[in-house]
Amino acid sequence: MSPASFLVVPQWQGSGSSRAMRLIDGADAIRGDLPANATHSVAVPAAAGEALGTGVLRYSSLSLVRELAAAELAVLEAPVVTIGGDCGSDLAGVQHAVESHPPGSVAVVWFDAHGDINSVSTSPSGAFHGMVVRALLGDGPDGLAATGAARLHHEQLVLAGTRALDDGESAFVEHMGIRVVAPGEFEDPQALVRAVEATGATAVYLHVDLDVLDPSAIEGIGYPEPFGVTPEQLTDAIRALRARFELAGAAVTEFAPESPDAAGRDLGVILRVLGSLTAPLKGAARAEAAESAVGGGSSTDHGPRHLSTDTAPPDDVR
Repeated sequence: MSPASFLVVPQWQGSGSSRAMRLIDGADAIRGDLPANATHSVAVPAAAGEALGTGVLRYSSLSLVRELAAAELAVLEAPVVTIGGDCGSDLAGVQHAVESHPPGSVAVVWFDAHGDINSVSTSPSGAFHGMVVRALLGDGPDGLAATGAARLHHEQLVLAGTRALDDGESAFVEHMGIRVVAPGEFEDPQALVRAVEATGATAVYLHVDLDVLDPSAIEGIGYPEPFGVTPEQLTDAIRALRARFELAGAAVTEFAPESPDAAGRDLGVILRVLGSLTAPLKGAARAEAAESAVGGGSSTDHGPRHLSTDTAPPDDVR
């Protein structure tokens, strides 16, 4: 593996699932295969937390975790790979990466079956894992929304592998002109390179929600969506991006296995993803990726579906 720090953030409070605490087990399972001398952890509070009038379920715990993670990130050697937890577990990680680079130089590639781009007013559930990207764009309650140099501009965002959007998300993505690279475009690893090049960025932050993968490739995910990408397509795209851009940071999130045995069945795929994020790149691969980064591309596969994926929460998480 290349020099990298790992920050384990077993946050579950952002999830809308009644089985959200499986995310703790998922993070712990991945932690077991990380280098101990490069791995650090955030002590996520056991309390669910309160909304405190923000419209975000468990807001008090979520804002505390963001503060604790930010403190760890300030002293870790970059790039930092966050191991979640729910999709909000690397909120501080993205903000830190954006703030630590010149304005406009970091693009965020959000590998996720879902947009995670609801606002408080459009979210059907109030669960923060469906609002993380919107908070990164500066829209959200104090303590979660990015501000100042840490705020991501929509021109620097690429949704990758996204195929299920709520109606409010779809309208926002279309209105803002946010780039979406559909699963069918992953057949060409350079499609994402071209999308990031269009942002003008020189560095990338890569957020990987494991549900970007097709459900046939991984079991331990809470919100599976059909027509996802294969592990090979995902890892090829990640390596192509790393070959072309500086890696500002990354995350692997939303691993929620049913049992230790089930976790073991998925870890091979997850470790391949981690390897694509951290393993040294061969010089020839880097040169080839940079040389072939110019060109066109179009999606021939399923685009984002317009349907609700952020459903109202069950009684035990209200």
